[in-house]
Amino acid sequence: MRRGLLSAALVGLVAALAGVLRWWLRLPPRQAAIVDVEDDTVGSPSGAVRSVQAADLVLPADSLEAIWSPAHLERLARTYWRFLTRCTLGLIRVVYTDRERFVVLVARPLVLMSFQAPEYELDGDRGLVRWRIERGVLVSRRGRGGVGYLQIEVRRRPDERPGVARVHVEVEVANFYPAIAVGLSRRLYAATQSRIHVIVTHGFLRSLARLDLAESRVRRWAQPPPAAAESPSVDGGSAGRDPGATAAAGADRGAGGGGGPQ
Repeated sequence: MRRGLLSAALVGLVAALAGVLRWWLRLPPRQAAIVDVEDDTVGSPSGAVRSVQAADLVLPADSLEAIWSPAHLERLARTYWRFLTRCTLGLIRVVYTDRERFVVLVARPLVLMSFQAPEYELDGDRGLVRWRIERGVLVSRRGRGGVGYLQIEVRRRPDERPGVARVHVEVEVANFYPAIAVGLSRRLYAATQSRIHVIVTHGFLRSLARLDLAESRVRRWAQPPPAAAESPSVDGGSAGRDPGATAAAGADRGAGGGGGPQ
């Protein structure tokens, strides 16, 4: 049964290879540039995997200032999940509850991986969104319960050209224990799931040159309308405050509605 689920999961992941090219042809025009793409994937003797894909996003300085906010960090997170679904032609989808995010093959109950609700951090030079890995077909028993995580981190970097901004974008999977490596072989994992993850993540990074950030369905950090800003907030805090002006961290407890994840 376990091997059958793993085989079905591999079929879904392999579909990403064909989907990336088709999706790439439909992307909007570029508004920025992606340079210095990096990749570093290593395994430890314990079986844990760390995989980092990164690149620098070069764009007009005023464009960066317009999107350096908690709301746009949330949209960047949503863009990652949207890209995953589109590049696999909808075979791999992301659904959610208040407390978890589920990466599924077509639909539940075939959950490839599930994550705890996202945590956010943002200040003047760095932003981060992190999903802790909970469980799933692709996760071995040792790696369940938040042991590992997936995160997207953005950092401002200096650029000597006037009017030009540079942001280092890094997608990291850390302390991940893949079930394929444990149940079948590390070589098979490296040739399938690991390789596909790298291809899809590089595609996501390059897609950011379009600055086409998806709208968050949860809108946790969306600014309230002027009328709402004049009234006390629901949780009793001060009205109209910017929740991420210096730091915004913790699980997303406000995702109780319908729609896609962020």
